[in-house]
Amino acid sequence: MRWDNLTADSGDTGESGHSGDTGHSRADAALFGADAVTTRTFDTPEFRGITFHEVRARSIINRVPGASRMPFEWTVNPYRGCTHACVYCFARKTHSYLDLDTGLGFDTQIVVKVNAPELLRHQLAARRWQGEHIAMGTNVDCYQRAEGRYRLMPGIISALTERANPFSILTKGTLILRDLDLLVRAAEVTDVGISVSVGFTDHELWRTVEPGTPPPERRLDVVRTLGEHGIGCGVLMAPVIPFLGDHPAQLRATVRAIAAAGATSVTPLTLHLRPGAREWYMAWLGQHHPHLVRRYERLYADGAYAPKWYQRRITRQVHELAQEYGIGPARAGAARRIRPQAPPPGQDSPGPAPAEPVQLSLL
Repeated sequence: MRWDNLTADSGDTGESGHSGDTGHSRADAALFGADAVTTRTFDTPEFRGITFHEVRARSIINRVPGASRMPFEWTVNPYRGCTHACVYCFARKTHSYLDLDTGLGFDTQIVVKVNAPELLRHQLAARRWQGEHIAMGTNVDCYQRAEGRYRLMPGIISALTERANPFSILTKGTLILRDLDLLVRAAEVTDVGISVSVGFTDHELWRTVEPGTPPPERRLDVVRTLGEHGIGCGVLMAPVIPFLGDHPAQLRATVRAIAAAGATSVTPLTLHLRPGAREWYMAWLGQHHPHLVRRYERLYADGAYAPKWYQRRITRQVHELAQEYGIGPARAGAARRIRPQAPPPGQDSPGPAPAEPVQLSLL
């Protein structure tokens, strides 16, 4: 494995590409050194076959590259690799920066930044940090199974709350409900946005393409529970999988379930296949649905993204269904909840809140 050569320019953001940090020198640009790595395995059913590489990171707030499509500038990712094992995950490529396999290795070799909460608290206190919005869950899920053991997110959320620093979380994990009280407290002092990823409700499809995730209905229970506690939650309907999850009846069933869960918005996103993910997904497709391989080769002949006509068709269908079921497409800030503090007695109410960044990511 390659540790010393891994720098903040080696892909640790919501994009499978380059990133930056909050200003450390090039002399110690490595994100962590070989002397800071502890490798562990746990002989428990939920972690059998999984290896954890515990590291002490040197930077935790990462800048999204300027050319990125992402509508946010800063991210925090406490993990690399993901036990969700989604066959289409675009972040698979980032494992190659550690000389790790982007297929099974991505699913079973998990890097854990064990000092993430304390490091974040330190970086948020730096004079150069201006309190910008921080997005989480943009590379791999911060509420994957490993979080149940390492419990990094409570410290991360607390650090952000102490500084009233706005943040958002995108997840497929139900473990986020463990931190419900912390999220409610954070929403009292800053802008908190939560989105849950549910691309389909088809159980057969879920078992084969997202084998390590909670079932779709349990994720929608997260949406429902957050709403009941005053935290509006949007759904990223991603990915919509061509020829397997895009039938009109499947789209209708998914949007209907999303609406029933009380989602504040639904945003469809069609499957995209970047290098690293493309090879793994196409191998899976050849094994499970060989008759679709040629159709995929044609559909994705021009690159990682499906053709514009296909993306527009899916978006139109989902938005029409969302309107029918009483929810709309995501708007800037739609998945966020702000609970403004009441002004002290004798003081005027503050003016309107400043414009908010859009919370959106790819999983």
